[in-house]
Amino acid sequence: TAPAAWSEEELLREKDFAAYTDAERAIARRLLQRIALRGPQRRSRRTVPTKRRREEHDLRATVRASLRHGGELLERRYREQAERPRRMVLICDVSGSMAPYSRMLLQYMQACVAARQRVEAFVFGTRLTRVTRELRGRDADRALERAAHAVQDWAGGTRIGEALAELNRVHGRRIGRGAVVILLSDGWDRGDPEELAEEMARLRRTAHSVIWLNPLAADPRYEPLTRGMKAAMPHVDKLLPGNSIASLETLATLMEEGIT
Repeated sequence: TAPAAWSEEELLREKDFAAYTDAERAIARRLLQRIALRGPQRRSRRTVPTKRRREEHDLRATVRASLRHGGELLERRYREQAERPRRMVLICDVSGSMAPYSRMLLQYMQACVAARQRVEAFVFGTRLTRVTRELRGRDADRALERAAHAVQDWAGGTRIGEALAELNRVHGRRIGRGAVVILLSDGWDRGDPEELAEEMARLRRTAHSVIWLNPLAADPRYEPLTRGMKAAMPHVDKLLPGNSIASLETLATLMEEGIT
């Protein structure tokens, strides 16, 4: 059965989330858990031993190694900067227009919260709700159920600017500086575009990078012409589709590479 299962997973990689069946969502969950293990890293001030030749010599380890050869410095030891997870902030649109995609994107968010440290998760429609605590735990179904009970504005309207204003004002210290911020939304917005532009600019000033996942961008003819996307795009580093497993794998690769 393994080859058949693998073939099915390969077919699901490019399939649009809106076309998934319940059985396919269960299979895709395993793929999402693998992708969630991949994320942004940053250089730490601490150093660790390395076997690769580096400019930074580890004098103490070199001297210890020389004792095996009568004090001759035959083996040099080196150190390099360690890496640690960079903070991730996931903000998912759960308004009515995102209903075909929000279910799978929330599963991705839950997998990230469960798999990695320093991850914050929020959802929004007409208002912002922090769901980091609800999404924790190994039982994905229970975690998603807790998040569903915490959110009061499922499948309603969208006010992205107001949600980001609350994020910046109320949760700014929790997010901190240097985070990778990922917005998952189709960009349809009923709020004030000037407020959205202002809050996006404020968010971009504190973030390491801002990535927008828009399922509509999977269409090669797509252009960000809605007033919400027009207001946001000057402050977005990368625009990705966010409609399939393959698009989330692209996101993971970009984060590992430092969003170049």
